[in-house]
Amino acid sequence: MSDHRFSFNKMFKRGGPKSLFKGVRITSQVVWNLFLIFVVVGVMGVFFVGGAAAGYFVSLVSDEPVRSFEELKEDIYNYEEATEIYFANDVYLGDLPSPLERREVALDDVSQYVIDAIVATEDEYFFEHEGIVPKALFRAVYQDFSNSATQTGGSTLTQQLIKNQILTNEVTHDRKAVEILLALRLEQFFNKDEILEAYLNVVPFGRNSSGKQVAGVQSAAQGIFGVDAQDLNLPQAAYIAGLPQSPFAYTPFTSQGEVKENLDASLNRMKTVLNRMLTAEYITDEEYEEALAYDIPGAFIKPQRNSLEDYGYITDEVRSRATTILASVLMEQDGIDIDEIDDEDQVALLQRQYEEEARKSLLRDGYRIHTTINKDIYDAQQKVVEEYNGFGRDVTITETNADGEAEERVMMEQAASMLIENSTGKIISFVGGRDYNESQFNNATQAKRQTGSTMKPLLTYALGFEIGVLQPGFITPDTPFKYPSNGQDVSNFLRGQYLGMITAREALQRSQNIPAVREALKIPVEVRRQGLIDYGFEKFFRPNDPPPWDSSPLGTLEISVEANTSAFTVFANEGQHIESYMIERIETSDGEVVYLHEPEPTEVFSTQTAYLMIDMLRDVLRAPGTAADVPGNLKFSADWAGKTGTTQEAKDYWFVGFNPNVTLSTWFGYEKETVLGPDYSARTKRLWAQLANAAYDVDPELMAPSQRFEMPSGIVRQSICGISGKLPSDLCREAGFVTTDLFNAKFVPKEVDDSLARVNYVKVNGELYKALDKTPAEFTNKGVSIKEEYFSFAGGDYSQYIPDSWKNLIPDVYAPDNGKTPDPLRSLSASGSSISWNEHHEGDVVGYRVFYSSEAGASFSHVANVKWDESFSYSGKQGAYYVTAVDVAGRESAPSKEVIIGEYSDSSKEEENPDDDQEKDKKKEQDEKKKKNDDDAVREDEDEDDAPDNDPDEDQDNDDEDEDNVNENSRSGNRSNNNN
Repeated sequence: MSDHRFSFNKMFKRGGPKSLFKGVRITSQVVWNLFLIFVVVGVMGVFFVGGAAAGYFVSLVSDEPVRSFEELKEDIYNYEEATEIYFANDVYLGDLPSPLERREVALDDVSQYVIDAIVATEDEYFFEHEGIVPKALFRAVYQDFSNSATQTGGSTLTQQLIKNQILTNEVTHDRKAVEILLALRLEQFFNKDEILEAYLNVVPFGRNSSGKQVAGVQSAAQGIFGVDAQDLNLPQAAYIAGLPQSPFAYTPFTSQGEVKENLDASLNRMKTVLNRMLTAEYITDEEYEEALAYDIPGAFIKPQRNSLEDYGYITDEVRSRATTILASVLMEQDGIDIDEIDDEDQVALLQRQYEEEARKSLLRDGYRIHTTINKDIYDAQQKVVEEYNGFGRDVTITETNADGEAEERVMMEQAASMLIENSTGKIISFVGGRDYNESQFNNATQAKRQTGSTMKPLLTYALGFEIGVLQPGFITPDTPFKYPSNGQDVSNFLRGQYLGMITAREALQRSQNIPAVREALKIPVEVRRQGLIDYGFEKFFRPNDPPPWDSSPLGTLEISVEANTSAFTVFANEGQHIESYMIERIETSDGEVVYLHEPEPTEVFSTQTAYLMIDMLRDVLRAPGTAADVPGNLKFSADWAGKTGTTQEAKDYWFVGFNPNVTLSTWFGYEKETVLGPDYSARTKRLWAQLANAAYDVDPELMAPSQRFEMPSGIVRQSICGISGKLPSDLCREAGFVTTDLFNAKFVPKEVDDSLARVNYVKVNGELYKALDKTPAEFTNKGVSIKEEYFSFAGGDYSQYIPDSWKNLIPDVYAPDNGKTPDPLRSLSASGSSISWNEHHEGDVVGYRVFYSSEAGASFSHVANVKWDESFSYSGKQGAYYVTAVDVAGRESAPSKEVIIGEYSDSSKEEENPDDDQEKDKKKEQDEKKKKNDDDAVREDEDEDDAPDNDPDEDQDNDDEDEDNVNENSRSGNRSNNNN
């Protein structure tokens, strides 16, 4: 040991007691002085370090504004919450898809196990600190500055809440300083329960069994274990409480919603949580052991399909409609009324801005959207479509892709349907397509297609009935017709098929195109356009070419299945249109109603018109109606009415049917317009019936109401003369024009029909015509003619359009005359006691005169007249006969050859006497002249009242001129008819 080493023994030994005390005194003074020096230096160091630290801290938070209570509250509670969608009757459908699923929950509705587990694991001093824990903070600072491999962190629950809701996740000193400052301030404004509740609603918990990211303990509890947060048991609570430290490392589910193969990390984390709960004495040893033995994987909820998988069409449609609704709500809250803004560009800009804000709000603000869709009916109808075996072929088309290259795509034949409650406009169910995974395009709401003949009752018949230009029993011509706008032919579904003069009821039942177009043109344009607007079709108008067009009655306006179905509810709803809707109300997560649908009925036409249409559309489902096969495919009966529709080239097919409760539609077609496959009509109507049957199985009272449509007051059964719509005259009854049908009492006629006149008529060239003044009366019949004004469409010759039942109806056209005397009859022959002949080869011959001579040398006398509608024969006594032909102008041909019946002496064999021949010729000439005078007198007496005005004293030249005019008019009429 060195001699220089300090030793208390040596020090004490060098002197005696005096030296000893002196040494002790000196030593103690030195030690005290040293202590004072260290204390002073230490205090100075503390102040220096503290001041430096304080200055540094202030510099870090100098840019942070001092937040008020309201600002902190808004920031803390401004967390994204899942928007929920509900079927009718508050049946939960699913969440509106969003990047994060979250459901708010009150602290009172959270299991105490969860609260204890979170506090024990994440912040054991939560109920003691003021926002931060200095010891933990200093430890974290030391680890940070020393680059320690172990980083324990120093964040309290309060700090974590600040980090999640206000700050970013970046790791910097200034962000940490702001976090500390805000945590201290937050603790001044909020109590512990409020902070803990906010934390439990904010913190992320990984994924749920649908593979979606979840935040908040309620979403975690439901998404992992299928229970509410208040029902979590101890092991479940410990498992969930362990997730926030590393949500995606510990989450039990993959992004596809499948359970991970290896759950060791999350189960070990659960054990850590339980251990800390035991240490903090939140649980007992027994509870701890039981929790460790709990089968956590066995408690996981089975993988859940998300709303897009099962209800993609509904989810997409609700998102779209809710966005539009919320945009309007937000604009209203901001005092904006776009109807008062004239600048269209400004309106469009505002709509885009508010729709974008509405989309964000739907993803963030946790609304509850209540729809009108009946879950059970919807599910049943989707199953029908899925299993239906009546769809047509797939079609391959070639399209140009984004790179400008041609590529082939296969299209399946699509279907769409809509079921609407008539009295409210609620959409009860719909079919958007055959397979959402195949195509997300909603054919029921997004597709705009021509509607074919389903437009006829809406545009032509209902509006025509309403203003009185048409009634069910009116006669309408189904005859060749051209569009006035372009001169193109209007064709019926069966080209070249014309039914002639038929009632409006039959025209609609058989869905004839020409009557629908012809009668629609009698309705003022402004009435037709307003009708389309009242049906809800205005949003489908072309901006620069709004309907109606001449072709509009045939369904050339492109509209949606929903819009077409909604329009048909007008008939069942007594003439009022209530816009269809799918969203009943929208609430906040607190139950505050921000939107409630309120129906706004629009009167389109009267209850009388509505019932007339119902009664006519009932006939469509009866033979020979176009939907007569529908009732046979239904498993129940109801008071159905409806209309079919086919578009040009059969690219779309429709059937819309309704009863007092509901209106149901179906549509068949391809996404890109393509001709439908065989039997498209029967296949579409059969699917309609199956959809109706499926809904009936779920709710019989909805689909098969016991009541029928009731006839309102103001409807009468009235007989009319169908051609004019006036009260029947005797001539109208004689012509068979009287029809008896339902009538709007408001439009019951008061005048008697004057469209008819009694005339003499003949048949020329196989057609009936009015007889000429010169036509011998014995060759005419009595009949009835329609005034030409009622058949102006026929170009003067409407005989080809006259139904068989109207046998006595004669066109208001004079018979044509070929202007020449008929040739002698060539075909006279005798057999037994009769003579006969063939019809004269000239078409204007209207009758024949038979002459008889009893013996050779005797003169021939006129013994009979044979009209054009009688048998061309005559039975008489034995003797000689000849026949002359008489044309429509009264001109008579030369005699035919003579024929003999029975025994007859041939005078040619006797000696000829020239005087006898001269006498015979003179006698024959006198007889013929006398006969002609007699015939003229008879004809003049019979035709005096019916013949056209002319002056009997006019000379023959004038008569000939009139005859030429009549003939020219007749020929002109024929030419016009042929052109039509």
